[in-house]
Order: sequence, then structure tokens, then C-alpha cells
Amino acid sequence: MKSLNDIQIVSAKGESCGEGGGCCGSSVETLQATGLTEAIQERYSRVAERGANNEIIDTSCCGNASDLYSEGTLQTVTTQAAGASAGCGNPVGIADVNKGEKVLDLGSGGGIDCFLAAQATGPEGHVYGVDMTHEMLKLARENAAKLDAQNVTFLLGKIEAVPLPDDSVDLVISNCVIALAPDKHRVFEEIHRVLKPGGRFVVSDVVSTTEIPDSAREDMAEWVACIGGADLQTRYLERITETGFERTTVLTDNPFSSDRTDDAWRASLRSVTVRAYKPG
Repeated sequence: MKSLNDIQIVSAKGESCGEGGGCCGSSVETLQATGLTEAIQERYSRVAERGANNEIIDTSCCGNASDLYSEGTLQTVTTQAAGASAGCGNPVGIADVNKGEKVLDLGSGGGIDCFLAAQATGPEGHVYGVDMTHEMLKLARENAAKLDAQNVTFLLGKIEAVPLPDDSVDLVISNCVIALAPDKHRVFEEIHRVLKPGGRFVVSDVVSTTEIPDSAREDMAEWVACIGGADLQTRYLERITETGFERTTVLTDNPFSSDRTDDAWRASLRSVTVRAYKPG
């Protein structure tokens, strides 16, 4: 299999992802010159810019906040935070966040899930958002200032190496981000490490019920759209158990919105929300 750094980039429609077109406006020339990490940063930098400018994001490869959150919920955050949302679920909505808890959001983007979690924890709790894209961090911190969200801290980092100590949070959330990670087992190890004994995670993610072909896994545009890296659902759940979690539950399981269903594997893509606990 080719290295991700050597992949020729085409869009999910088989066309170049031109400036302002698919994949949220990622430049095909820029993506071809960089590796997967840089490609993801490029794409989500574009999402951050469009969110900050209240521009419409191409929903063929980015989530739409209005489809995932109620109108009343969106009114409690900034339009920029909602505009920069690129998730596939609403993990906070079903995570039962408790007052005073410490929460970690992996791939926090513009901060929408952090702000919703912070409302639930109250001032006695705290929420940490980790993201590797500088533009997203800048936007999230600006949104926090606008909302006077004093119990939210945004940190630069990767979800495979979370900049928090062991046993430090009660809950980990994530929204359509683990699918972007080549080493998902390492991500679950990090979640296990930072959770306190008895802590839990609730993550929304893209998985498939049919193996994704190598042609899609080798297509960086599919990766940055959370498709090329989508894990087989059974394997995804096995990774969680192998990492040491218990009481794993699939809380939601819905078809993943896609503009193409011509291949059986595309039709098998699912948007799931999963909860599991660290033994306590």
C-alpha cells in the first residue's frame, strides 16, 4: 500500500478538490505536497475560516450543525462556533454531563461541544478542548471570550498524545475525529490514560459495516472527509475492549450522510455514538 504522503488526491466525486469546491475548499496542490496531518490541518483551517466568516460549509464532506443540534441549543453558542462544526453527531446531548465534572473534547474545533459541556458542568467543573489546527484554536478561544466561558481551556495537541496528565478527567467526548486518526488504538489508549478510574467516554464517529477498499484508504481526500479512515464497526468496538474499557454501548447508529451511495461500502457507512467506561 502506498504511503499517505504519496497519495494522489481526488475528491469523493472523482474530481480534483479545487479551491472553494469540495472538501471544504482544500487546495489539491496544497494537499498533494503534504502528508495526512498537514492535509487535515489544511482542510480544518478552511472550515475555521468559513465558520469565522459565517460562510456556508460544503456539507458533502463537512457536518452541518443545524442537522445535529436543536435551534435552542445553537442559540446558546456563537454563530462562529456553530459554523465551524464539522461533526457527525451530538455526543454532549447524550453524555449526561454532571455538575463539577472535568471533560475533555478530542478535536474540539471551534468549540461547540466544549461550550455545551461547560454549560452542563457549571462553573465548578472544567472542559478542555484539544485540537491540532492553529486556526481552529484561535477561533475557539475567540468564541470562548465572546461567551465568557471561563471554565473552558483550549490546548494545542494531537489526539494520539493528549497534553493532560493521567487520571485527570471524568469524561472524554469527541465528534467525528477518531476516524481521521491512522492509529485508532493509540487514541483509545490515550483516552484510557487520561480518564479517572470509573470515568467514561462518549464519542460520535464514522464507521462502516463493510470493509472500505484500499482505493478509498489510499485517497487522502477520502481521509480528510472522515471516510477513508472509517473503521469497520466490529473492529472499532474490538479496539475499545482491547484497550481495557468495559460496558461498551452503541447509543446511536444512523446512516452516514453521503452524496454517493453507488458503492456497497459507501452505503454501509454509519454515524455511531459509543459509550464505554474505564474500570473503577
